[in-house]
Amino acid sequence: MSRPSWDRYFLNIVDDIKARSTCTRRQFGAIVVNDKKEIISTGYNGVVRGAPHCEDVGCIKDEMGIESGMGHGICPAVHAEQNALIQAGRQAEGATMYLNGFPCKICARLIVNAGIKRLVMSGGYSDEEGLKILKAAKVEMVHLDSDEEGR
Repeated sequence: MSRPSWDRYFLNIVDDIKARSTCTRRQFGAIVVNDKKEIISTGYNGVVRGAPHCEDVGCIKDEMGIESGMGHGICPAVHAEQNALIQAGRQAEGATMYLNGFPCKICARLIVNAGIKRLVMSGGYSDEEGLKILKAAKVEMVHLDSDEEGR
C-alpha cells in the first residue's frame, strides 16, 4: 500500500468537489490549504446563489457559440477559485490552492491578490494567460498529471 503525496491527496479531493459543479461545459473544483495541511475552504464553479443552474436551463456560451476560455463576462458562473477565495477570506494569505486545471487570467489576479503562495494543478485550460500572471507574481506552480505516481 502506498500513501499518496499531500499534493495528490488534495487533488483527489478536488475531483470530488468538482462533482458539485452545475456547469455543462467543464467542472472545476478548488481547495485552499494552509501550511499545516488543513483545508481552509473549497469551491466549485456554478451560477450565483439563487439563479437557475446551467444544467437546467442550458449554457448561454454554447447558445452563442463562444469557445472555452472566452466570454467570462457573459457566463453567469462564479469560478471555483473565486468561490474558494471568497470563503477563505484573509486565511488565504500564504496558503496553497489546489485546482483541476489552469486558472483563467481573472482568477490568477485574484489568487495573487489573496496572497496564495503555491498553486498545485492537474489538467489544463484553453487560456494559459493566467499562468503568465502567476509566474510574474512568483507564485510557485506545480502541475501533476492524473496518471502520475501516487494517484
